[in-house]
Amino acid sequence: MSDIKRILTENNFRFNKQFGQNFITDTNLLQAMVKDSGTQKDDVVVEIGAGAGTLTRELAAAAGRVIAFEIDRNLVPILSQTLIGLDDKVEVVFRDIQKVSDEELDEMLGGRNYKVVANLPYYITTPIIMRFLERQKKPDSITVMIQKEVGQRLTSQADCGDYGVITLSIALEGKARIMRDVPRYMFTPQPNVDSCIVRIDLDDDYSQVDKPKVKRIIRSAFAMRRKTLVNNLASGLGLAKDRVESALQDMQIDARIRGEALTVDQFIALADYFD
Repeated sequence: MSDIKRILTENNFRFNKQFGQNFITDTNLLQAMVKDSGTQKDDVVVEIGAGAGTLTRELAAAAGRVIAFEIDRNLVPILSQTLIGLDDKVEVVFRDIQKVSDEELDEMLGGRNYKVVANLPYYITTPIIMRFLERQKKPDSITVMIQKEVGQRLTSQADCGDYGVITLSIALEGKARIMRDVPRYMFTPQPNVDSCIVRIDLDDDYSQVDKPKVKRIIRSAFAMRRKTLVNNLASGLGLAKDRVESALQDMQIDARIRGEALTVDQFIALADYFD
């Protein structure tokens, strides 16, 4: 691959803080991320944030087809150089993925199954992940490079400080795990925080569950993190406190605990109880 830093310099490219641009240039790390994503030769991969095309190129070497979204049109001349010779495998779409409708995306995919791979800036991590978790045609997996503390939140276990609404929302759709930690010096320009690669494998373990109802229970349970589960549920669901206490007692759940102590299965059971 051509020297990315040289290409950026020759094109007078300026990093845009608005887009959270931190590019990966280390080939070993790029190849490791592709391996972590489980990408295979027949896969269609949706990449979010093509950047300088370094990850795009490695994905194209492993996958059958890559649809890469990029919001910054200043990267057009960069990508025309870094992705040269890959027109038959890579389609670069210069649009904000958050403004692309599900219907448009499905048309691009042509009915094929797909995986999502992305080096995401912090400010869009949650909306991007939730968009793909909640759309009708979900990906087989989502592999993202994100801020380390966010990765810990996505993969946290019950009764841990990082455990919350996003953790449980992911647990309803699949299994998340940290694949590897990535130090800040691996990026250009270097960010102020370390990162990690998180992979979410989607499954249908809870396909029969009324997920909107469960999510309402979850959001209520975490509305005020310092309040007990009883108080949050009573307030969020508009129920009498003794009604909630009775429900928890029937389910053998300590009425003094907070929402972060419950597993996704317990939240599903609560949603069924209050049906």
